[in-house]
Amino acid sequence: MSKFSQYDFAGQKALIRVDFNVPLNDKYEITDDTRMRAAIPTIEKILKDGGKVILMSHLGRPKDGPTEKYSLKHIVPHLTELLGGAKVHFASDCIGATAHDAVNTLQNGEVLLLENLRFYKEEEKGNEEFAGKLAELGDVYINDAFGTAHRAHASTAIIAKFFDADKKMFGLVMEGEVSSAEKVLHGAENPFTAIIGGAKVSDKILIIENLLERATDIIIGGGMAYTFMKAQGGKIGNSLCEEDRLEMANELLAKAAAKGVNIHLPSDSIIADAFSESANVSVSPSNAIPDGWLGLDIGPAASNQFANVIRHSRTILWNGPMGVFEMAKFQAGTKAIADAVADATQNGAFSLVGGGDSVAAVNQFGYTDKVSYVSTGGGAMLEYFEGKELPGIAAVKA
Repeated sequence: MSKFSQYDFAGQKALIRVDFNVPLNDKYEITDDTRMRAAIPTIEKILKDGGKVILMSHLGRPKDGPTEKYSLKHIVPHLTELLGGAKVHFASDCIGATAHDAVNTLQNGEVLLLENLRFYKEEEKGNEEFAGKLAELGDVYINDAFGTAHRAHASTAIIAKFFDADKKMFGLVMEGEVSSAEKVLHGAENPFTAIIGGAKVSDKILIIENLLERATDIIIGGGMAYTFMKAQGGKIGNSLCEEDRLEMANELLAKAAAKGVNIHLPSDSIIADAFSESANVSVSPSNAIPDGWLGLDIGPAASNQFANVIRHSRTILWNGPMGVFEMAKFQAGTKAIADAVADATQNGAFSLVGGGDSVAAVNQFGYTDKVSYVSTGGGAMLEYFEGKELPGIAAVKA
């Protein structure tokens, strides 16, 4: 059992760093509560033990202190609903007398949500004094915010030093994220296929290089595929291309060949004469796209080719879509990948999906429960798979 699961929180003030950075519309309504729902089991365990839950999070990127737009008070009603009607209080500050008074009146089995940490510039600067003021509010520190684990902020990396080793731990979200990532990085069963999509090669160079040491197959889709196509002498029309990364693309292909890693590029593409839902659409070889046209999704042959590789895999990492799946005309490739990942998972493969757009695609197509694990941390997961040590993880382990 994990440290968190074994800990008895009865009568303890549990200070939890959660990731409640959820999107709000202009009426302050939550449009995607995935991150909130992920944290509920951690909160419920503490409440069940008879502990006091003090939640701290950021919301958005406020520039100049407190603003209505970025106040966490807007999420209190939905948090109450997710917790089955548990008593949720709100403190209009995260430090100082307001926060202390709210903590002092908190009863066992109740929840207190502190105001947005980023209303203080000290949070993002990793200020030790600010971290110390936050630490005063709890008996135990729990980091359950994988989405911010790659940031050396006061509430994620600095605060842990104010707690003894037996009083700081990961929550269930962090435990699940870290163990799933570790399983893929260090315990993968072969064939291990990494599916890497998205717009830019430059965003994914480090993750591809790290995966060349581990994966048997790497599937490359999305806009970044056309940089590889052009690097090999192909014609890509008006498709997305990073001209300054052509040499790098060829170097990655050469490294893969030297290591015996199979790189799969899309043989064909769905092309359009404009970046628009109403554009004219055709199918073309990915290395022979006519001038004036651009690739916006992988084609039917590439979809079948990629799906075949995925279905024969035992470990799957998926980061990034195959095309502009937000537009119906260009979502077939990403959906085909989702289908194949779900099929492979059903047949015993371990599948980890991470990165904002991949998670959005899995949610959109209704496959959240058909893969092994969906990561809540886009940037954090990317850096983890680049082989970097994440400050939020290192601080709790220290």
